[in-house]
Amino acid sequence: MIVRVRFLPDDVTVEAEVGEALLDVAYRAGVFIPTGCLMGSCYACTVELEDGENIRACITAIPPREELTINLFSDPTW
Repeated sequence: MIVRVRFLPDDVTVEAEVGEALLDVAYRAGVFIPTGCLMGSCYACTVELEDGENIRACITAIPPREELTINLFSDPTW
């Protein structure tokens, strides 16, 4: 199943397969998501879904849905 993934605030959209790693999709789209430990415990890769849920991109796969909107945070620490 193909999912349209939209990254805000830059409004970049790319197609992805269900189960594909979110960081890989972001990289392919040319979108930078900072990472620290790559295991979810440092929260550097926290992004927000359109419903307000915060997720860690390093441990998240693309879910089965038609479209997914990701709001990127800007944290000068990372």
